[in-house]
Amino acid sequence: MSSSPASVHQATYAQRVAFVCEIAARLHRYGTTAQRLEAAVVALSQQLVLDCEPWSSPTGLILSFSDPTKAIGSSDITRVIRLGPGDNDLHKLAAADRIAEAVANGQMSIAQGHTALRQLDLPMRRRDKAFMAFSFGLTSAAVAGLWRLPWLDIATAGFIGVLIGVLTLYADRRLATREASEALSALLAGFVAVLVAAFIGPLNLNSVIIASLVVLLPGLMLTNAVNELSSQHWISGTARFAGALTIVLKLTVGAVIAVTVAGAIGIEPVVRAWRPQPDSVEWASLLVAAIAFAMVFKASLRDWPWVILAVFAGYSISTYAGRAWGVMAGIFLAAMLLTAAGNLFGRVLRRPGAIVRLPGIIILVPGSTSLRGVMDLVQRQDVVAGQSAFVAVLSVVMALVAGLLFGNLLLPARKNQNL
Repeated sequence: MSSSPASVHQATYAQRVAFVCEIAARLHRYGTTAQRLEAAVVALSQQLVLDCEPWSSPTGLILSFSDPTKAIGSSDITRVIRLGPGDNDLHKLAAADRIAEAVANGQMSIAQGHTALRQLDLPMRRRDKAFMAFSFGLTSAAVAGLWRLPWLDIATAGFIGVLIGVLTLYADRRLATREASEALSALLAGFVAVLVAAFIGPLNLNSVIIASLVVLLPGLMLTNAVNELSSQHWISGTARFAGALTIVLKLTVGAVIAVTVAGAIGIEPVVRAWRPQPDSVEWASLLVAAIAFAMVFKASLRDWPWVILAVFAGYSISTYAGRAWGVMAGIFLAAMLLTAAGNLFGRVLRRPGAIVRLPGIIILVPGSTSLRGVMDLVQRQDVVAGQSAFVAVLSVVMALVAGLLFGNLLLPARKNQNL
């Protein structure tokens, strides 16, 4: 590790500790996994002439600091930071990474770094809220198109997605509704889908409901959980896995209640299994999905080409390699190459590899399969269907995690930052 710049030595011990704590909390809030967060915090602490032992979980951080220039035990500080589960925000993640590197390299003082970080906390404007709700609908419609559903199904999924985006914005204002937001969203999706299928036209009912809820599905959370477990972050991985399972259960409960209540009051949806769309609609939907993911993950406009390229790469590699060597091989190869590509992106451009890695992998995660399996289990009381879905989800997660691990072996992340 190179020696720290003079501006770092001019900052007090407490200021350096406070800055590392602030960066760690923000990386957590912006969706960084435990192993990457801890590695980034250790690297930043060393650059700021600190010894730090971090511990990360999905709901908090424990950071233990000491000053290596002083006697052992004379400067120990432990900070416990309570946080909610993180949400992926590529723009703020890239900004926090840039600020941390600028402070570590002496291009920015710690006080300036704090000021720059606080500027990221501007409240959402009305335009931003409308943009978010629209991104939910666009994602839902795109996923329905990728599944080659009929046009009515695609339009219904997109409309419900917008409604869920609006509901999410208002549900976050209160603790009670925030905790039940997934169940409320699934309830809304189920009711609207049933009404459309009963009074407008037949739908692939469960597929439309799942597509409309795709932004809320915990497929990435489930993949990160197993990834953390494989990296020996037992507590964080177990907690994240439990969180993913809880979200699936809440979504299932909401959707099943909606369908059950509709049946009880005499509303009978017309259900069909039909996927008539040609290849052109699938690939057009992939482009829409790539744009939608850039919006949902709040990527900067200058990063949209990278996000779109990553989504196309992930889907194309998994599709064509899957046809040649099997589905699991395709997912493994896509995850491995995208992880390596993300690390290369970080090395060359000195920016978070998540800008490439996250959008490319999100198209592969098994969130829809897990929800479909649990819904089949509850609706039809079909244990065999539930077991089949569990095996399918486990297989996909294993292929993804193996790809992530081997991708990091193929091309490790840049030395100073591990995002």
